[in-house]
Amino acid sequence: MPGFPLRRHLVLALSLALASPLLMAQQAAPAANPGPADQNNPQNPADPRHHDKNDPHADDLGRVEVTASPIGNPLAKPVSVLAGEKLDEARAGNLGDTISTIPGVQSSNFGAGVGRPVIRGMDGPRVAVMSNGMATQDVSTVSQDHSPAVEPFLADQIEVLKGPSTLLFGSGAIGGAVNVVDGRIPEAPIDNGIQGRTELRYDTGSHGNTGMFRLDGGNKNFALHADGVRRDDGDYAIPHGTQANSYVRTGTGSLGASWLGDWGFVGINASRYLDNYGNPGEPGEPGVLGSGVHLQMRQERYELRGGLPKLWNGGGLKFSFAHTDYNHVEFEDGTPGTTFFKKANEGRVEGSFDLAGWKSAVGVQASDSSFRAIGEEAFISPTTTHAFGVFAVAKRSWKPVDVELGVRGDDVRSRTSDGLSAKFHPLSASMGASWKFAQGWRLNLNLDHAERAPAEEELFANGPHIATLAFERGNPLLRREASNQIDLGLKYFSSRFDISGNIYANRVNGFIYLADTGETWFWEGGDRDLPVRQWTQANARFRGAEADATWHLTPDKDYRLDLRLYADVVRATLANGDNLPRIAPSRLGAQLHFEQGAWRTSLGAVRVDRQDRVAPGETSTPGYTSVDAHAAYHVDDGGLSWEIFADGRNLTNQVQRVHTSFLKDEVVLPGRSFSIGVRAYF
Repeated sequence: MPGFPLRRHLVLALSLALASPLLMAQQAAPAANPGPADQNNPQNPADPRHHDKNDPHADDLGRVEVTASPIGNPLAKPVSVLAGEKLDEARAGNLGDTISTIPGVQSSNFGAGVGRPVIRGMDGPRVAVMSNGMATQDVSTVSQDHSPAVEPFLADQIEVLKGPSTLLFGSGAIGGAVNVVDGRIPEAPIDNGIQGRTELRYDTGSHGNTGMFRLDGGNKNFALHADGVRRDDGDYAIPHGTQANSYVRTGTGSLGASWLGDWGFVGINASRYLDNYGNPGEPGEPGVLGSGVHLQMRQERYELRGGLPKLWNGGGLKFSFAHTDYNHVEFEDGTPGTTFFKKANEGRVEGSFDLAGWKSAVGVQASDSSFRAIGEEAFISPTTTHAFGVFAVAKRSWKPVDVELGVRGDDVRSRTSDGLSAKFHPLSASMGASWKFAQGWRLNLNLDHAERAPAEEELFANGPHIATLAFERGNPLLRREASNQIDLGLKYFSSRFDISGNIYANRVNGFIYLADTGETWFWEGGDRDLPVRQWTQANARFRGAEADATWHLTPDKDYRLDLRLYADVVRATLANGDNLPRIAPSRLGAQLHFEQGAWRTSLGAVRVDRQDRVAPGETSTPGYTSVDAHAAYHVDDGGLSWEIFADGRNLTNQVQRVHTSFLKDEVVLPGRSFSIGVRAYF
């Protein structure tokens, strides 16, 4: 029966997630919600990630502050956070691959150098990628071969908000948001004078090296920050050879400083991001150095951020500003082809307060950007975009029910150098409720209406887009997208189980997509005809489910043995019944995690189903099973902590194709590979 494996995996995961605590209720006494993590754990003053092995909730969301929310951790909305040891195990060379083990999240993948997040089937301009709550202001939404200018190896934590997140981040977050928190501007005093971390690793698949460092120093009134990453990965190995032109060379670093006190903090940071990576879809001549298509990126960014938390009873102010200067050059056989430039300024101010029992925040956000491209692939005219938004969010508790409300209005205006213009006024609203109906149990409901202004490429494209091998035509008459989503979630926490599951349905009015016109355009540079595709609109439906369950098998032992099961599925169709292209296949994963003393190990496998629910003209993608393993040995020695680690990926050396990628028919994921390295904390 078509689609049976998809339903089977989903039913199995949800059944395990919901039935396990009921079956084991007589064995497991409910545990109280964990309190904040002790950042001064006497067992290990150097490594704040260190936790009590008997605490099964050490990595739960309740122990981590979600910085993207101005009113505290959201109770009703589906949010996932990668931090600590889980983040260390997941770190990869790009953002999408780093967070792709989170249910509902996958990666677009355009080779090792590019991995933009895909959340619940949505990607590109519908998913906001941010650094410390501010847009990265790169051009990764313009083309699938453009990488987000963010470094996952420097992240303290990565926050993933699934579903519409436009209330806080504007119309670019109609499908979700990913916020990378890196601490480049210190927000709290540093008591130990100087502290930091460093890491070195070697990867056998790419014969690559990655090194990073971070230093924070100061006292109770002043703090300095410095960090840097250097990555040099060659073409990676695949099951039957080497993936040509898949190398990645990255260098990034920053300097920051903050003035701190009981009144709050004000800080600044300057950073530079350099990236050089190959496009494996255009590998060039075998064995010829410098052949094929590769990109060289440079971004300089300057940030100001501050917080005054005690200006009045129950709240204060937060503010931030960022200036970004970005460009990248696309080389073809060693010759510069197209250069993309973007300059942007963005500012945000939000105030928090308590009003009649409501924990609330109001804010304004404004941005101004200019974009231009020069060269063969300059398929968008120079464009300036101005955006301004006002938002308000509030949360209140009537035990055992918590309610969250929010509303936002935006004004977005774009104009090209040849006189085309468009303006939009997106309006978004959200209502969520969380009901603690029994000890350890929560039922969450979210209703969201979110609107998105079309992106520059959707409005004004008019030229060949070589990354997708098509001639693209924009449409300045596009109207705003409107998403209406309902999300129902269930969570359970006890000494034995951590369980969460969500089902959702999303109707998008005026969904913007590329449609084939049946015409062709002759590309002289490639001596071939390209299909002409037009940005157009039609109503669409997204629906799916996610589940994540961890069974703490040994809650009363001096060691930890956890079994994690997770699954996700998403379906996306147009109103005429056609499938949308590049929709992620369903997954079912399992992982066994063991900790005792200094040792930490895990072994996991994820089954990615065949995707044969494809759009007209799209090819299907075979399924595969990926087996991974991790091991680390951790030592605390006074003010110094260190660990040696080894990670193994795709241990069965299977051919793996990413259905969300434009390159799925030409490019495969790395074959069997191992990473070994050392981390230190002081």
